[in-house]
Amino acid sequence: MKKNTYYLLIGCIALILLAIFWYSVEIHNPLVIMSAFVISIVVIHFLRGKVTDLIEDERSRKITEQATVRTFQVFCVTLCAISIGAVMQLLYVPTLPRELHTTKPPEVLGPRLMGYFQLALLCLMIFLYVGFRIYYARKYGEWETDEE
Repeated sequence: MKKNTYYLLIGCIALILLAIFWYSVEIHNPLVIMSAFVISIVVIHFLRGKVTDLIEDERSRKITEQATVRTFQVFCVTLCAISIGAVMQLLYVPTLPRELHTTKPPEVLGPRLMGYFQLALLCLMIFLYVGFRIYYARKYGEWETDEE
């Protein structure tokens, strides 16, 4: 399997973990996501052994470096923008009339959704890295052959 396929599989595993996280929140059982996370790490380690094009040279390091820096830059801006929006949502808690305080207050979804947003951002970060890695691999000619 190629490196980029490996990275895409990691992103898909992260999306599956997001769904498992949602399910474990719904059934109120953290053991489900904890065990799924450990199993996914084992699967990722197993998949890493199947990668055939792991060549470490200056070009490969340069591509990895550029992809990492660009992913970090884009992700920081995205995370900051979403975090600002999430904080604004958390600060806007509707006030209830005095007679409604005796009943159970409505559930505020902001804190609950923040965990989902964070996991979705983690998936975004993985896919951003793969995209930038493909872009810089083409830019620096990683897939070109120098042999005659």
